[in-house]
Amino acid sequence: MTTATTQVDDLRLVAAPTAVNCAEMFVRFALLEWKLRPLADDAVTVIRHLVRSSVDGADRRSPRFLTVRLRLHRDCVVVELDDDRPGEPPELPGWTINTVALPGGHRTAWCELPLPDGLSGALPTRSPHRLPSPATEYPPEEPLPEPDLLDSQILQRVLHGLNGSAR
Repeated sequence: MTTATTQVDDLRLVAAPTAVNCAEMFVRFALLEWKLRPLADDAVTVIRHLVRSSVDGADRRSPRFLTVRLRLHRDCVVVELDDDRPGEPPELPGWTINTVALPGGHRTAWCELPLPDGLSGALPTRSPHRLPSPATEYPPEEPLPEPDLLDSQILQRVLHGLNGSAR
């Protein structure tokens, strides 16, 4: 069974070592919300590889941003990473990772994960306490959401994940 609707969720991160764990939590949470938990381990393998390769090449003195994006489109979940590194990410055995160069030295790397037979993603119903997903880029005139509007349970999970990255 397939879905004709495209669902997109994204997360913007600083290219620091903690980005790997944050990206993993984001992917697991989004796939759980979309009722696609069986794809979580594969999607996490791919996103950890993409984010780690981008972070490893980052200049620690001049942090930059990464955007992790998940798209549910027809019969697959597309795991994407936008960054400002030229070239191809290192190969990940068993996976096909594609890249496209963008203007300004940016690139998008992605991997398509087919939905298992009989599985279709369900568009999530948002809790009234969650903010809607922002666009990939915030327009300069719009400020980021105020921290007190964020769900405290999500913040606790993020802090727990960040603390886990120090091991």
